[in-house]
Amino acid sequence: MSAVEGLKKWYEVIEGGNDPAALSAIIREEAVFHSPVVHTPQRGRPIVVSYLSAAGQTLNNDSFTYVREIVDGNEAVLEFTTEMDGIHVNGIDMITFDDDGMITDFKVMVRPLKAINKVWEMMAAQLDRQKAG
Repeated sequence: MSAVEGLKKWYEVIEGGNDPAALSAIIREEAVFHSPVVHTPQRGRPIVVSYLSAAGQTLNNDSFTYVREIVDGNEAVLEFTTEMDGIHVNGIDMITFDDDGMITDFKVMVRPLKAINKVWEMMAAQLDRQKAG
């Protein structure tokens, strides 16, 4: 299965509100998440789901849109834009899928520096809320 089928599942989760249970269903147990603000890879489905769920709550607002998609085999690169507290955010999601269309690796890159700082601030707050709730 190519990234095309995996992306179909990814878009369904995003459009469905980024539900943690739905995210968990498309992420491999041994998946790895690479954050733009955390220096070490985050390993394992629970932490990957936690980060992607928090990202969905902070980035995926009314202004969020994917503006470019590049697919090659089991790899996909998705460029996105959004606005957070008046700051324009431009980013890239680099996703690797296995042959079953499950996410095995997810890397996020964000620019410019103001956007990275805003993403860090809002993601940290969302992750704290997840831990408390």
